[in-house]
Amino acid sequence: MSTLVQPILLTGNEVQQLSKEVGRDTLMGKAIAKNVKDLEAFMRLPIEVPGHGEAGGYEHNRHKQNYTYMNLAGRLFLITGEERYAQFVRELLASYADSYLTFDFHVQKNTNPTGRLFHQILNEHVWLMFSSLAYSCVASTMTEDERQHVIDNLFNPMLDMFTVKYAHDFDRIHNHGIWAVAAVGICGLAVNRREFLDMSVYGLDRDGSGGFLAQISKLFAPSGYYMEGPYYHRYAIRPLCVFAEVLHRHMPELDIFNYKDGVIGRTVEAMLATAYPNGQFPALNDASRTMSINDAGVQVAVSQYAEHYGIDENLLGMAKIQDSVWMHACGLTLSKAFESKSDVGLPFWPSVELNEGPNGDRGAQGFMRVQDKDKDVFQLVMNYGQHGMGHGNFDTLGISYFNRGKEVLREYGFGRWVNVEPKFGGRYLDENKTYARQTIAHNAVTVDETCQNYFDVERADSVHGEPHFFCADHQQMVGMGAFANAHYDGLGQQRSVFMLKHEDFEAPLLIDLFRLTSDCAHQYDYSHQFDGQIIRTNFDYEAHKELNVVSDALGYRHLWNVAQGDVTGSALVSWLQENSYYTWLGTSSNPNGQIIFTRTGANDPSFNLRSEQSFILRTHGEDTLLASVVETHGYFNEEFEQSVNARGVAKEIRVIGHSDSASVVEIETEKTRFTLMVSNDPNVTRDSVNHAEIAGKTYSWVGFYAIEQAVLV
Repeated sequence: MSTLVQPILLTGNEVQQLSKEVGRDTLMGKAIAKNVKDLEAFMRLPIEVPGHGEAGGYEHNRHKQNYTYMNLAGRLFLITGEERYAQFVRELLASYADSYLTFDFHVQKNTNPTGRLFHQILNEHVWLMFSSLAYSCVASTMTEDERQHVIDNLFNPMLDMFTVKYAHDFDRIHNHGIWAVAAVGICGLAVNRREFLDMSVYGLDRDGSGGFLAQISKLFAPSGYYMEGPYYHRYAIRPLCVFAEVLHRHMPELDIFNYKDGVIGRTVEAMLATAYPNGQFPALNDASRTMSINDAGVQVAVSQYAEHYGIDENLLGMAKIQDSVWMHACGLTLSKAFESKSDVGLPFWPSVELNEGPNGDRGAQGFMRVQDKDKDVFQLVMNYGQHGMGHGNFDTLGISYFNRGKEVLREYGFGRWVNVEPKFGGRYLDENKTYARQTIAHNAVTVDETCQNYFDVERADSVHGEPHFFCADHQQMVGMGAFANAHYDGLGQQRSVFMLKHEDFEAPLLIDLFRLTSDCAHQYDYSHQFDGQIIRTNFDYEAHKELNVVSDALGYRHLWNVAQGDVTGSALVSWLQENSYYTWLGTSSNPNGQIIFTRTGANDPSFNLRSEQSFILRTHGEDTLLASVVETHGYFNEEFEQSVNARGVAKEIRVIGHSDSASVVEIETEKTRFTLMVSNDPNVTRDSVNHAEIAGKTYSWVGFYAIEQAVLV
């Protein structure tokens, strides 16, 4: 027989404190009000437990809505005392208990094992976690027979399926594994089967080889970075934080929030530190371009961090963007802190290099930030870490760039229409492999029209980038650099990127040096993904009346060759994106070059790809240095017919020379010549004294890089 349980995540005193927030104009009050409104709207629908359906289809979404609103209804019953919320949970759980064992397993359509409710077992894990929490909130209002009916026909069969039928997947170190252990552990508490909590913490064999402690020990680097990238990090963070809160309350001996030097706090910090200033996450690896810190899992993480690790201005700034908190005692802590401050500003996270791998020795992700005189944040992201397992993209040394509230050098994101069932059930499309994950789809260099690591996941997982330098403390210029020498056979890659502040420029100038070394000639395609209207170039090009693909190679076959032209010296491409002008100046150490303007959409009969633009600087050679700047300038307002500073001030960029010891380039405006010197020595330090013979001249400086200025007028 079942034994009555108490709410797993809330004590009586916490419920009493939350109840006082009902009707108040606080973050918690607004969260409660919104949840009540949403729940009331859903409860007007009849109770329904649908059968099978497509991933992302009606049935899928109804099961998802059912667990979402059961979870809300359980807590809102405690907070508001509304009996009908408990009745809603009881009736829905009873309906699932009546139906669950009558459903067969879904037909398997990909590598993920299936459940009785969903096309993949992951979704069933999510369902069980939230439904178990809801059950624990209303169990005291159920009869013994009602409780036993739910346990025998719903919860116990699920527990058996997850730990016996799919035992091989339970201890998998992956975001799916986080959901699995959280679901089983919480359900085990809800049905008074403590052995399942132990399994979830220590693994099926209870020897520490699997389970929650292994997950948080192996998935996150010492920096807290999650190898699959921010999109999957925000997905994994919710069960991680919810289950951690459960363990804090029900296994206090673990001291979970201090486990492994506070890994839970560090991973929340790392996740938040990846976000753009507008709260959106960069689309590193497979990722939606629209995922932001407003995600419910991130709200849980921010609230929990406030309770267990402390509150600072940036955390309050995150809460300001979210305009909500987790409907929990942790969220109340953050809500009260926010209420006590009258002048909360937007967050400004410092520049940070987040190392990768369990030991922090498998490369890193760099997030560089500077502010202009108007306090606008310019953020530069570079990937020089691990592949990212099955969700990894082949774009080591790729960058993205954000300023003035938008992404300027853009990431395409994944090839997928989440929950749009006519688009392959909302799952990953073939174009995710043939375009979105290909190197040419990113702001990187593609060699011989071939993807990095030749699109071999196993090979890609065996290598990683190597950090070179990360300098965020210079007043005038910040920069980071890295190598990727194992991603193409017989070819070395090195990228060094900087943001320079100078009175010649109205905004920080992005400087980018991409060096490639080889014993034989290659074709190098230096790609830039942008959004906006081309304003001008400094070279002639042919706009094609009939479109052809750039080539038949993977990735390229989806690119229309819209226009192209030969270039010598500094090639200029300027475009308008929303209210700002951007000018790119680029060159190569090779004498030959072409600019190819592209647009996605070729070989896409089902219209799965978005129409996105890029331009490619193509050159051929052996050892090659590609150099460019991106200048942000001017203002445009169509409504008021205003246009200011439509032309940038950067006039030319030249490669002076490069060698194994250094690269030297010059950038000129009408007033100033800038000479940038960068060490190419992988062992250089901040205190290294550098001397490099380049083009018959000796250049000397201290540290990773230096910039000299000469007044021209």
